[in-house]
Amino acid sequence: MLRKNILTALLMAIGFILRQLIPGLIGGMKGDIMLSVIFVSLLINREFKNALLTGLLGGLITAMTTTFPGGQLPNIIDKLITCMVIYYMIKVLSRFEGNPVITGVIGFVGTVISGSIFLGAALMITGLPAPFTTLFSVVVLPTAVVNIFMTLVIYGTVKTAIKVSGIKLDTPVKA
Repeated sequence: MLRKNILTALLMAIGFILRQLIPGLIGGMKGDIMLSVIFVSLLINREFKNALLTGLLGGLITAMTTTFPGGQLPNIIDKLITCMVIYYMIKVLSRFEGNPVITGVIGFVGTVISGSIFLGAALMITGLPAPFTTLFSVVVLPTAVVNIFMTLVIYGTVKTAIKVSGIKLDTPVKA
């Protein structure tokens, strides 16, 4: 359990670094590459406690690094809800574990869910600097496509690193 939590914290740190590299786009909204790291954390450690931990850490990190005016609370809301939805999605799709198509679908669908929740929460809490549909089509959808590949690459890299390093997790990660 401790090893998985340490791995989650390490992944969140990597997500923080990746997030710093992405510039703000329309109205300060930026593509959220942190989501790929969040999805990998949920794929590696499939415990409910990890989904809560990942949602909270991911939400706090993105809240601290947001370039979106008033985006702090919407980031926390979005990551917590997204992690719960993706946790259950992974549970339902567990029979397809290791299938790269399913991993890519998780990256895409999770990003669309996250972006929708973020925009909806921001709209209700602070308002949006541009129309919802514009932000969704210009930021969320392209990020969702990028996150298909980012999730696949990060997941593959983490699985390989776990296998090569000989780290023993409670539940095996299929390579």
